[in-house]
Amino acid sequence: MISSASPLRIFVDADACPVKDEIYKVAARHAVPVTVVAGGFIRVPQDPLIERVAAGADMDAADNWIAERANSASIVITADVPLASRCVKAGAAVIAPNGRAFTEESIGMALAVRNLMHDLRSSGEVTGGPAPFKSSDRSAFLSALDQTIRRRQRA
Repeated sequence: MISSASPLRIFVDADACPVKDEIYKVAARHAVPVTVVAGGFIRVPQDPLIERVAAGADMDAADNWIAERANSASIVITADVPLASRCVKAGAAVIAPNGRAFTEESIGMALAVRNLMHDLRSSGEVTGGPAPFKSSDRSAFLSALDQTIRRRQRA
């Protein structure tokens, strides 16, 4: 088990997360423990602040594992809008890998857009998928994570 002076913990929805290395660097700078959650085995650096969890093969095992533990002392990194919604409701700060914050004010619209796009794809509409990940997304993410950690540590 990880011990740290920080009451904060970062949970990473890791299966398709493009900013894991950035999370490790920012977390180390602030001495915030990180729990990397995936459906199965995932390689993480050997570091006392980083914990790896293989949540299981069920479709939503990693999401459920994170959502059950998210609270006001959590920062959750995910692009999964339904998981983000569950974590926001639990009081966690939630950031997408592109730096976009999911908040109580924005999560309703994010869910509505996600559901609309899902319905369009289900009906055969070609929607093009998400935009490619850019270096500006990485930069926005680094800034958002650093600011969120500082804000949560002050609170």
